[in-house]
Amino acid sequence: MPQLRLALNQIDSLVGDLAHNAESVIHWTRHSVERGAHLVAFPEMALTGYPVEDLALRSSFVEASRAALRALAERLDREGLGHVPVVVGYLDRVEEAQPIYGQPAGAPQNAAAVLHQGRIALTYAKHHLPNYGVFDEFRYFVPGQTLPVIRVSGVDVALAICEDLWQDGGRVPAAREAGAGLLLSVNASPYERDKDDTRLELVRKRAQEAGCTTAYLAMTGGQDELVFDGDSLVVDRDGRVLARAAQFEEQCLLLDLTLPAAGTAPSGLLDDGLRIEHRVLSTEPPREDGPATTTAAAPDTGRVAPRLDDLEEVYSALVLGLRAYAVKNGFRSVLIGLSGGIDSSLVAALACDAVGAENVHGVSMPSRYSSDHSRSDAEELARRTGLHFRTVPIEPMFATYMEALGLTGLAEENLQARLRGTLLMGLSNQEGHIVLAPGNKSELACGYSTLYGDSVGAYGPIKDVYKSTVFRLARWRNQKAEERGETPPIPESSISKPPSAELRPGQVDSDSLPDYEVLDAVLERYVDRDQGLEQIVAQGFDPEVVARVLRMTDAAEYKRRQYPPGTKISPKGFGKDRRLPITNGWRERSR
Repeated sequence: MPQLRLALNQIDSLVGDLAHNAESVIHWTRHSVERGAHLVAFPEMALTGYPVEDLALRSSFVEASRAALRALAERLDREGLGHVPVVVGYLDRVEEAQPIYGQPAGAPQNAAAVLHQGRIALTYAKHHLPNYGVFDEFRYFVPGQTLPVIRVSGVDVALAICEDLWQDGGRVPAAREAGAGLLLSVNASPYERDKDDTRLELVRKRAQEAGCTTAYLAMTGGQDELVFDGDSLVVDRDGRVLARAAQFEEQCLLLDLTLPAAGTAPSGLLDDGLRIEHRVLSTEPPREDGPATTTAAAPDTGRVAPRLDDLEEVYSALVLGLRAYAVKNGFRSVLIGLSGGIDSSLVAALACDAVGAENVHGVSMPSRYSSDHSRSDAEELARRTGLHFRTVPIEPMFATYMEALGLTGLAEENLQARLRGTLLMGLSNQEGHIVLAPGNKSELACGYSTLYGDSVGAYGPIKDVYKSTVFRLARWRNQKAEERGETPPIPESSISKPPSAELRPGQVDSDSLPDYEVLDAVLERYVDRDQGLEQIVAQGFDPEVVARVLRMTDAAEYKRRQYPPGTKISPKGFGKDRRLPITNGWRERSR
């Protein structure tokens, strides 16, 4: 049986930067070829970055993508890399009108190409288009209707793109019908908590359905609210894991696969209506009794990277999301209002890990209601992490406003938050830092935040993290520091003291909200799973508590729309995932 050395390059692309992404493809192709790869692959839309959103509707960008692809094929050949087929995702268009989809000629396609010997040997478009969660692909793209198959080193390789594996039918059973020896899927599947387990079981199932070894190549990096976690994997036809890449890292996963030799070239229409497009790129398999080239390094065959535990995985996603947002948008430093509380402390720790403590600036902004321990906790956090720290009391500004306006109650409380927000934005404009908003998912759900106060900022790193998980992440980060012999970044008192906004004497969060463990359990069911009041109550929750939480959540939609973007880690974050009307008369009630 022939042996194929496969190189899966899980890389981090930058949306819209075609030149940068092409350089990345060149770099990793060279890396792969130097190690004797026979087939090199890159993720879905690696050349354009993903998701391109409404850039797909700009003909100028579509044409630039197509031109960049042609130039990439030529350059690979000029640099001595053209003899190895390279699969790379890009943005394409259809030549003819597609009336069945209501799309005109020139409508965009989420596509991939096989580059070989200086030319584009084959192109194909994504067949199954996702239209749920953060995905709007039916808004943009025309689906592909082919099963692309390339013959490489005597092996027939069927090709797919992401959702082609996540949905039943289509290219997976077609690969079996075509007699493929390998199914290669290129993907840009965003991270969410526990998705790595779901993904593994999916690929195992599809390999068994396709009847062949299946390679799942994923993207890594961050794009706005999305994080891509890598975790590429290869399983055999029985679902046994042959190799698995690291999470949240750029990496070339290189391995030798012993695969069935190709027979008669498949052709025609398959049962699922897909038309086979077959290209023969190389027919001679490499020798089975030695390496494919005499100079190639031995591959890391069968390597399965260690899995991250749940909290480490979430923390890593948050760090990567923040780093990607800052670096890709050209921001050099970040600014955080440090209250001494758990939320701003965790955001500060994340920021130090993401961009380095030397690029993190913290400001303590005490008022007449700030406790001594909150001030000292903020100072201690700065000492432990090494971030830049200053104190700017808001009392003089607060007193002036109060004298002029005579505010009371909630207006007085919110004034303090808004003064802090104004102060942070002033420093941001003056010094060039971006402000990080410290709000967590529990508070955003219930509207427990102040518009133009603690909600100001360019990015919300823990926007999709429930408060109970905030505490767990803080403890986890401290524990990891201790295990490495380092100083834990977050003061213990910031974790152990009752959470409080400190906007009035003796205030604690429990004055306004249920216990966070209970609150988060209700919110997870209502927000993440779309369960109604009766469904949640039926699971043993107090009806009055549930009704109150749902009312607060529904009433706060207008606030959430004005909150900055933040890293998505859950199945349904506030943003593109959850689209509810602001003006909405519907309320969940028991019958």
